[in-house]
Amino acid sequence: MQTVTPADEGYLREALTEGCKGLGTTSPNPPVGAVIVKDGKIIGRGWHERAGGPHAEIFALGDVARQHGPGAARGATLYVTLEPCSTQGRTPACIGAIISAGLARVVVGTTDPNPLHAGKGLDLLRAEGIAVTSGVLENESRELIRFFSHHITTGLPWVLAKTAMTLDGHTTLPPGSGQWVTSKEARDDVQFWRRQCDAIMVGGETFRRDNPALTLRGKWAEGRVQPWRVVLSSDPDLPEAHQLFTDFHSNRTIVHDGLSLRESLTRLGSQGVTSVMLESGGRLLTHALEEGLVNEMILYIAPVLGGGENRLIRREGIVGSLRDIEVTTIGTDIRVRGKVA
Repeated sequence: MQTVTPADEGYLREALTEGCKGLGTTSPNPPVGAVIVKDGKIIGRGWHERAGGPHAEIFALGDVARQHGPGAARGATLYVTLEPCSTQGRTPACIGAIISAGLARVVVGTTDPNPLHAGKGLDLLRAEGIAVTSGVLENESRELIRFFSHHITTGLPWVLAKTAMTLDGHTTLPPGSGQWVTSKEARDDVQFWRRQCDAIMVGGETFRRDNPALTLRGKWAEGRVQPWRVVLSSDPDLPEAHQLFTDFHSNRTIVHDGLSLRESLTRLGSQGVTSVMLESGGRLLTHALEEGLVNEMILYIAPVLGGGENRLIRREGIVGSLRDIEVTTIGTDIRVRGKVA
């Protein structure tokens, strides 16, 4: 029987905070955070910064050595959001470093979602006499790596669909009422979610009508490359003067013409894209929901009644429902976020 204390949850939450620093920069690896605790104090912190670089556990052990000297981690407890890796990849397996450091206990948020590795690292630690506790704040730990988990088990990227509408379901305003349905605060909030995703996808209709940039801007662009910008269109005749073809980031633009949405996502997944933000109009969104290809929705609702001719769902009937709902006020707008049931 595992014994989990409030202190364990508190330290694991600190590790989650560290892991969140890697959102958007670690793909195709998962974001992971770690802290090391000895005598009731955190003596080291670390997070995985990017694929090919040291993992969170290695950063945390290095932090301990820098602050407290070699050997200071002996007898301490490691709190880490994801099961330590047990196989050699682009970096050595973290299990060896944990054993060499003389850690006495390891507390893990969630096991490796890769069925080839799940639980093996924990078994190796136990075989070395290290106490292991797993499943602490498991839901939160799984949430942190949901893109990676979906990709490693299905081959497809996690699809986060973002859209905005008026209170009565319109996605555009009447002519002469301006371009933006939602407030500046809501549009800034979109940057937070874009930064986490490997790619942003629009349909040909949205591309032609809106001439979008689909870029990260300001602080959100710091420390990572721009996401791929994917145009999915049944008509290859696209406006060559639009921003995606002419701006500074045109090398990050991909056109998938003649592909179905599933074929497009499959191709992106095979290229290591673990997450796609779908910023399409209602037609592609409806199709994506009907095909069961949307994993998560973010819907911004403006306090406006009456809009342009375009509606979010352009046909009768329910095409999806949400669970694990979060409702937040962003500026003058309401943000509804949930997983697609």
